[in-house]
Amino acid sequence: MQTTPNANRKHIAIYGNTNSGKSSLLNAMVGQEVSLVSHVKGTTTDPVTKPMELIPFGAVVFIDTAGLNDTSELGEIRVKRSRKVLQRTDFAIYVMDGNEEDVISYEKTLHDFRKYNIPHMTVINKMDTLSAEELQALKAKHKNAIFVSSLKEQNILQLKDELIRRLSIGEVEETIIGDLVPANGKVILVVPVDSEAPKGRVILPQVQVLRDCLDHGIKSYVVRDSELASALEDMGKVDLVVTDSQAFHAVNQMVPSDIPLTGFSILYARYKGDLQALVDGVRQVENLQENAHILIAESCSHNHSHEDIGRVKIPKLLQAYTGKQLQFTFQMGHDFPEELSAYDMIIHCGSCMLNKKVMQTRIDTSLEEGVPITNYGVILAYMNRMLDRSLEIFQK
Repeated sequence: MQTTPNANRKHIAIYGNTNSGKSSLLNAMVGQEVSLVSHVKGTTTDPVTKPMELIPFGAVVFIDTAGLNDTSELGEIRVKRSRKVLQRTDFAIYVMDGNEEDVISYEKTLHDFRKYNIPHMTVINKMDTLSAEELQALKAKHKNAIFVSSLKEQNILQLKDELIRRLSIGEVEETIIGDLVPANGKVILVVPVDSEAPKGRVILPQVQVLRDCLDHGIKSYVVRDSELASALEDMGKVDLVVTDSQAFHAVNQMVPSDIPLTGFSILYARYKGDLQALVDGVRQVENLQENAHILIAESCSHNHSHEDIGRVKIPKLLQAYTGKQLQFTFQMGHDFPEELSAYDMIIHCGSCMLNKKVMQTRIDTSLEEGVPITNYGVILAYMNRMLDRSLEIFQK
């Protein structure tokens, strides 16, 4: 709980052509040798990430990408991976070599920024190698650009200040539960402990909801489902009960109807993306046909067991609910398909390991291609016939 997870950090990606100085710029900004710097084109192959505190803004992740004009043997793959980073980019920095202005590559990348609704800034590097006339001409053409020399660390502090200013524009503090329960309110967090529960710890969504309660002065009581009944007696008036999705059925029976009840994954559906879109998506379960193709998307990699929620429980429950034989494909981490037309529905995890930009991009892409999308918690609540109850807290 002492380190901000990468999924909760602003992701700042650095784009540009090979040898424009992206890696040296990142090293200058963070004050460390994070990325390998070389005069050899194509030195940066896979995206390099560096979490850091950008004071006074807060926790961020810098991503150094491969050159967009990489013509090496593996260049096409590298560029493809770099452009895939756009899906998780909250803010972009385009680095241009002041000696090699590539208008075509620059305009194409700006088009991509607009496509993914990514705010950005242009940085023109190697100003120390430009004549006064060249510098003046570039400043006239790129009026809002920041001119730097990453090699000599010229204007790096100015760049960081401008980056912080732009990141702060329209920045709103996001909360998981703080706007649903008043300060001094009472919440019971139901955390079942089974073979899927990590030994000696609780999973990230549960930790983050607990931390959000602490941040907003909400009194929280963490119990297993087996202690929920006595916890309800101990707490008296309870403002909200939050349960693990897999315990929905049992918890729903124990919690009186006058106490709001929802799930960790449903809270995350709102926190990480578009809850309404996921609710609309789950209602399409009723339209699934025999042999419908379902994509199960998980944001993290882990060992699987006979109790795995995504690979075992949800497929089994969904086939029992629909009475149909369904086909399932499983994808993990950032390996989300570019083409979705082959699927009849997407069921996503709570996305605790992904930043909000990734999840929102996946939702938007699914909607654009006409493929309904929902998440684990929403579909489990739906199949347990308690979705309406689990949404009541958001409608107050």
